[in-house]
Amino acid sequence: MNYIKLFLSFFQVGLFSIGGGYASLPMIKRQVVELNHWLTVTEYTDLITLSGMTPGPIAINSSTFVGTRVAGLPGAIIATLGCILPSVCIVLLLAFLYKKFQNLAIVKGILDSLQPVVVALIASAGVSIIIAAFWGGGSTPVSMKHIDTIAVFLFCSSLILLRKTKINPIFIMSGSGLLGLMLYLIF
Repeated sequence: MNYIKLFLSFFQVGLFSIGGGYASLPMIKRQVVELNHWLTVTEYTDLITLSGMTPGPIAINSSTFVGTRVAGLPGAIIATLGCILPSVCIVLLLAFLYKKFQNLAIVKGILDSLQPVVVALIASAGVSIIIAAFWGGGSTPVSMKHIDTIAVFLFCSSLILLRKTKINPIFIMSGSGLLGLMLYLIF
């Protein structure tokens, strides 16, 4: 039964994820945390961190990780197939249709109208991750009293380094991870 649930859950994610992996994060969270309770909110935040740091699309990495967690190697394969199968089918269909109707104004209008939706989905995922990172992702209401100052410091310093220097983001992520490990061990 877990195999069918895994496949259908990530099939839905793959089917309704428009705009890439980061835009699919709210749907992944709904499936794995809220509906099926495969992960806690904190584990979900860790999942996003690991999926973003490993090579490959974040949605596929997430499906593979969750599949492994729920049902081992067969679960990883089934969840990953569920995630990519809709995209493969849709891309093949769209490539055929686009080739046939690429000069129509309505096609260009539809593609342009999807851009704000994608931006909103990515922003929603970013806000969810920041709330989970800064306030622990628990059921505690968000307040300045419960904020994780180390997480805020690491986020702000990483953001400044990314924006103001030409340091490779991999070095910034690695440095933040090491600094965070040291700070959390000390404090």
